[in-house]
Amino acid sequence: MVAPSLVLQTECAHTLKSIRNLYNGLMKFDVVIIGGGLVGASLALALKESDLKIALVEPRLPSPPPDDDSWDARIYAISPGSTHFLRDCGAWQELDKARLAPVYEMAVFGDDPAARLDFSAYDIGSAELAFIAENRQLQNAVWNTLKRQEKHIRIYCPLQCAAITRTDSHAEIQLTDGSSMQAALVVGADGLNSWVREQASIEINRHSYQQTGVVANFRVEYSHRNIAYQWFRRDGVLALLPLPDEMVSMVWSANGERAKTLLDLSETKLCQEVSDASFRTLGDLQLVTQAAAFPLNFLHVKSLVQPRLALIGDAAHGIHPLAGQGVNLGLRDARELAAILADRGMQTDCGDFFLLRRYERARREDILAMETATDGLHKLFQNANPTLVRWRNMGLGITNRLPFVKNMLMQHALH
Repeated sequence: MVAPSLVLQTECAHTLKSIRNLYNGLMKFDVVIIGGGLVGASLALALKESDLKIALVEPRLPSPPPDDDSWDARIYAISPGSTHFLRDCGAWQELDKARLAPVYEMAVFGDDPAARLDFSAYDIGSAELAFIAENRQLQNAVWNTLKRQEKHIRIYCPLQCAAITRTDSHAEIQLTDGSSMQAALVVGADGLNSWVREQASIEINRHSYQQTGVVANFRVEYSHRNIAYQWFRRDGVLALLPLPDEMVSMVWSANGERAKTLLDLSETKLCQEVSDASFRTLGDLQLVTQAAAFPLNFLHVKSLVQPRLALIGDAAHGIHPLAGQGVNLGLRDARELAAILADRGMQTDCGDFFLLRRYERARREDILAMETATDGLHKLFQNANPTLVRWRNMGLGITNRLPFVKNMLMQHALH
């Protein structure tokens, strides 16, 4: 027999939980997005004018940009398609345009400096190939926009999820403060090490590239002319991306000990090393932000959806940064899922598995193409076989003389 005091305690706990849920408005939602990074927040904004009741759960408050004019070492190359999407969401307008740099051209070099591949926005009738934007500026823009949408989007931050239980009719999300919410659909937008994906036991194929992304910003001697440069080297991939005020952002995907060596260099020696590695294309360099690093991993997710659950962004894929397309791939996830949920016709259940399968089918080709291209290029340029070295450099030169092929590559990257 259960002790009366224990029964009373249990009933009181349930009552308090119910009162707390009602008080905090933790009721039923159509869509609960777990993860408030750029991709998750943009999905919420894309659905702000739909008939769906949206909630977003994020464990960490975003850090506001500093009061000074310092620069973020972590940057993104935002494609024109992603720019339009963020503008439709209302976030792009929040950015300080003085801190954005358009990319008009891109020059890609093999490990033989004579092997070169050039891309130009002019050749395909586009205003630019991409915009280079700081991570923290983008995060701040989407969150400032979110805060003005409290009528349409409920934000739970800082708050973590403790458990997800799915049934045929709904999903229940338990939060670490003891409250809970119900949703027709749970969207995992919680990054490469996705807790949502783990809870759903979705199978993944993951491996380390045995490389580290070393990032830093530099002021340059010679004008970059809004050209993005990239060198495929024996010790990794070096990119110099244009920033305003004759600065560049470096992303050096460096092999093993090479990354450690770069991080241990003094400011003067790092500037000299990067200048030499880029064949002094931009002259002498002056360090603006200290070097930082992050590991590089490949991640293929076997399934993007399950009943009442969908994955977007880094929770759904992880690619090498050599193409600068990781964040754009995630924003295309958000754009496609938002379109399917908003245009679901007579389907009233936004967590219906067959509806979510439309999202998976729509995204699979794009994701697989980008995974294959970036992983393949990484493996190709990491192979030291002399015959392969000769053929891959020759391939760059041949592709550079085929405008139709170059235009196809650019068109895919722009959308």
